[in-house]
Amino acid sequence: MKPIIGITSFDEQVQGYHSINNNYVNAVFAAGGIPVSIPTISNEEDYEAYIHMVDGLIFSGGIDISPLRYGENPLKEIKRISTIRDEYEFGLFDRAYKKKLPILGICRGLQLMNIYLGGSLYQDISRQLPNSLGHCPDFITIEEEYHSINIRKGTRFHRIFDEDKIYVNSYHHQGINRLGENLKVAAVADDGLVEAVEAADDRFLIGVQFHPEALLKRKPKFLKLFEDLVMAAKDNR
Repeated sequence: MKPIIGITSFDEQVQGYHSINNNYVNAVFAAGGIPVSIPTISNEEDYEAYIHMVDGLIFSGGIDISPLRYGENPLKEIKRISTIRDEYEFGLFDRAYKKKLPILGICRGLQLMNIYLGGSLYQDISRQLPNSLGHCPDFITIEEEYHSINIRKGTRFHRIFDEDKIYVNSYHHQGINRLGENLKVAAVADDGLVEAVEAADDRFLIGVQFHPEALLKRKPKFLKLFEDLVMAAKDNR
């Protein structure tokens, strides 16, 4: 049986449905896994049921995480949060991390793993990171490569891509400030902003600040990241 990969979704309460971008689903299928959308969880027993159901997890992108999670009050640039989603995803991540399930965090997902492990964020890159480059363009689609990132040798991330520099999309106004525990930097942008992290131990735990699920439509090499997740999920059974 193919590995089952859970993907976190978001409860759009106004519209009355759970949403997830189909790019995540397509990426998991293409990598040889079986994607399963995980709705908002509030019951402790339901967390455990999903953790036992899946072989690996993708924490998807989305709105900002409440800065209260890392001990800060919000700046005026924080426009949209959901403490309901925060509670659900932190609870799920807590159980998955303790079980050492393979985890891939994408955009918000990277930020979530960093905060869970004691790190913090730049609430707004353009305001808080001097001389930062553009990271959140207004009129460029998410399928477009936007800037380069420099991959550090000796990392799992470097082994996956086998390149020192790649070009990625960019769709975020926040990023890692203080790095969380048991994480190491795997890639940075030219302005020094962290673009990828991974576990400092031997578990599969990778977070990226860009959106590889959207890039692989035109750049097949980004499928490698999902293939590595699926393989780690298979090995972890």
